[in-house]
Amino acid sequence: MKTRDELYSKEATELLRIITTYKILTYGQLIRLFPGRVRKVQAILKGFEHQGRLLYNHDTGIVRSFDVRDEEPDLGMLDAFWVLLDFIERAEYHTTGEFPVKISLFADSEMFEIVRVNSGQEALVAHVLNAVEDPARRIIIVDLPAQVPAIDITNTAGFCTVSSDGEIDYYAKS
Repeated sequence: MKTRDELYSKEATELLRIITTYKILTYGQLIRLFPGRVRKVQAILKGFEHQGRLLYNHDTGIVRSFDVRDEEPDLGMLDAFWVLLDFIERAEYHTTGEFPVKISLFADSEMFEIVRVNSGQEALVAHVLNAVEDPARRIIIVDLPAQVPAIDITNTAGFCTVSSDGEIDYYAKS
């Protein structure tokens, strides 16, 4: 008979890595990381909450690493994590990025960056990203599809919008 630690160790280790790396995510995002293992993930999250390893606001659905009690959620990061979840089956590794990159990931033997471009920041973000030599392929999150023509960022794989519940619409620049 397997112990509780043996049953949950892989998922628990990965969940703890995700929570400590990304700091603030939604409960729905964490559940979606492990399709078909919802009950197991719920049990692990509940255990982490009781151990004080995370804070879960049941009203808002926000899960926080224990070390970010008072920070506001980074909505751009939440959007980027929803995009990451679309690629999670192919992702070999992922982590947070540096401004303006929200998430860097390695998938299908390629490096990708998930970038959030808020309305009005198109030129600024393009300037920062185009200064980087040998860029990764970029997935650009925008507020509205109308922003796409104003964005000229090298090595862009595509554009998307993300709703607060994680629904993603992808676009190509025409």
